[in-house]
Amino acid sequence: MIPNVRNTYASIRFLTFCPLYHHMEDNMILDKIVEDKKIRLPQHKANISFAEMRKLAESYDGPAPDFRAALQKPGISIIGEFKKASPSLGNIKSKIDLTDRIDEYNASVDCISCLTEEDHFLGNVDFLKQIRAISPLPILRKDFMIDEYQFYEARAIGANAILLITGILDDVQLKDFYQLSAELGLAALFEAHDEEQMDRALRCGAQIVGVNNRDLRDFTIHLETTKLLSKMVPDDRVFVAESGIVEDADVEFLAECRVDAFLIGRAFMESENPKALAQHWKEVYRRKKASL
Repeated sequence: MIPNVRNTYASIRFLTFCPLYHHMEDNMILDKIVEDKKIRLPQHKANISFAEMRKLAESYDGPAPDFRAALQKPGISIIGEFKKASPSLGNIKSKIDLTDRIDEYNASVDCISCLTEEDHFLGNVDFLKQIRAISPLPILRKDFMIDEYQFYEARAIGANAILLITGILDDVQLKDFYQLSAELGLAALFEAHDEEQMDRALRCGAQIVGVNNRDLRDFTIHLETTKLLSKMVPDDRVFVAESGIVEDADVEFLAECRVDAFLIGRAFMESENPKALAQHWKEVYRRKKASL
């Protein structure tokens, strides 16, 4: 595929802000993130043992808003993201603090996504705990989930949903982690980037599937990925378009696809008024759907 302006811009930012990744092969970027996660996990387990984390998860009795139901509302639902950085953007200089941002999300979006990956997205479970304390909305723990411990931790810190990235998990892991999520009362958002990954997610029984329009191998963006994979998703499944939504034209393009929800990070994080932007894009979506 010939890169369009969007992909060229994403690649320039990728090379400018992320020298660590500049000399890596495409598939090594994702591998690097997962390898660093494997190094981090023993540190977390040393602080709070697996047995203790499991007890914390099983005894958690905090808010339990329904993630799936929030994405099935009439019109388009929006998951507003909180993140400090990403490999594609570098450090993100938010123009409002966490409390003000969540106040705006509470008044405009349907769910919240919180990055907890530490090395490449500068996330932390403490951010999710802070958000849980001030938001009634369903919260997605967005991380590279590769170990049972992380699922118990997600429950213990107040998450209502977790991310299962098909590109880093085999079929056995997908099924086992999906079952564990259900046992813990966590919804699972299966993330796919191509037809093979989408097929694997659906065969696993995924009820909520998302398409990451950003290729995690090289972080370029193709909204056409959502359009292509939407044809595979049964009507009774919740379908989420993730990443790459930065302007009205993106919303209008996706309105022509079979999409239930958007997950939006960069545009909200760089906005001084994410509430107004979310409300505006819901209206753009409504108008476009009405015109079809």
